[in-house]
Amino acid sequence: MSDLSITPLLPEIILLAAAIAVLIVDTVVGDKRWLTWVGLAGVALAGGATYWLAQQPAQTFQGMAISDAYTAFFRLVVLAATALGLLVAMNWLDAHGEQQGEYNGLLLLAAIGMTLMAASIHLMVVFVALEVLSLSLYILAGFERERVTSGEAALKYLLLGAFSTAFFLYGVALVYAGTGALDFEGIARNASASPLFLLGMALLIVGFGFKVAAVPFHMWTPDVYQGAPTPITAFMSVGTKAAAFAAFLRLFVGALGMEKATWGPVIAVLAALTMTVGNLAALRQLSLKRMLAYSSIAHAGYVLVGLAAANESGIAAVLFYLFVYAFMNIGAFAVVIAMERQGEGDVQASQMRGLARTHPWLAAAMAVFMFGLTGVPPLAGFFGKLYLFQAAVEANLTWLAIVGVINSALSAYYYLRVTVTMYMADEGVVPAVAGRRIVLALTTGLAALLVLAIGLFPGIWLALAQHSIHAVLG
Repeated sequence: MSDLSITPLLPEIILLAAAIAVLIVDTVVGDKRWLTWVGLAGVALAGGATYWLAQQPAQTFQGMAISDAYTAFFRLVVLAATALGLLVAMNWLDAHGEQQGEYNGLLLLAAIGMTLMAASIHLMVVFVALEVLSLSLYILAGFERERVTSGEAALKYLLLGAFSTAFFLYGVALVYAGTGALDFEGIARNASASPLFLLGMALLIVGFGFKVAAVPFHMWTPDVYQGAPTPITAFMSVGTKAAAFAAFLRLFVGALGMEKATWGPVIAVLAALTMTVGNLAALRQLSLKRMLAYSSIAHAGYVLVGLAAANESGIAAVLFYLFVYAFMNIGAFAVVIAMERQGEGDVQASQMRGLARTHPWLAAAMAVFMFGLTGVPPLAGFFGKLYLFQAAVEANLTWLAIVGVINSALSAYYYLRVTVTMYMADEGVVPAVAGRRIVLALTTGLAALLVLAIGLFPGIWLALAQHSIHAVLG
């Protein structure tokens, strides 16, 4: 009976109830901004359930899903991204006249798929979770129906997502053919050097590589990020990455750790390529959304460094980095939302000219996010990169750590260019910052404060990450 208990999936059940509640409340209230608070209440309750479950690890559904400290950590990252995604969209939906009920409901459904990926210990559950989050994001990418680029982004994401799903499913089938198992324990027990198993493992890397936007599976990212509504881009850039890495780590480091000699070098090369291609492409971007899209590719490369190291330090560093990345990246996109003009759906770097004089607090927040993403001490991004590169050196991947440091220096050019434009250039076009976006302003300020606070006290968050990884490493 305990295997059929739904208690380990309580956060997902609460999020589902919140999504349904949002759709019901949408039909009875006139002021649609209440829907955001209903969604946030669901996220808060799911967070409480996550904390409670972290104290009592348990499996459910015949060992297909698990609730442990590792699951709890990723659930908290996804829930933080969901809360920020709801908040940064509140004023945007109001100003653009979009359906708040549909947006909030779909966002909560996507969050269910993301948290379920972290809890999965069976390949079919990983696949179901992947589809739940993907289908919601396909719709959300095309949410701004009046804008052609939004529909184009949804179509591209759908078509390329279908390809990646096919690769993932082929990988699942071949792994099953090679091991006779779909659960992670069975795969670990029966893993061998058979061609079917190795090919299956390679196809799973392709499937996960698409979701985290690793090179050479990254081509969808700039177009989809630029075309999708900016609040969706902000949520997608963090939530999808965290969810995909949660399953990626548990499967490869946990179940396939003994095969590290086979997949480790592949991941290391992918990490180097992803960091370099992402940063080089970002150098030339004039659109802030495309720049952040390419930079998110580069950041996937940084996280892959920790996966390639596949040691205790590396996995803890991955968890820490994904946690701080959520606040840095969603914060940066929140500033883009504040700068957007009605119907444009994007902001050019030139529109940041003189922002420090017209909107000093907004410029200061953007500077914090840019410095954090660059890795300037003492901000959170610095410690995230430091822990990742230290783990690479410990795993005798010093060359990869050097590539990472060079790429961080390279990224400073385009991140600091935004800061220089805000503080040193003459005022250009008057930015379209609305005067009454109070929730957006508070959310941006909160994200900036967290980037500062985590950077000043990184040991607390690293210890939490280190405590979480024992569920994977055993």
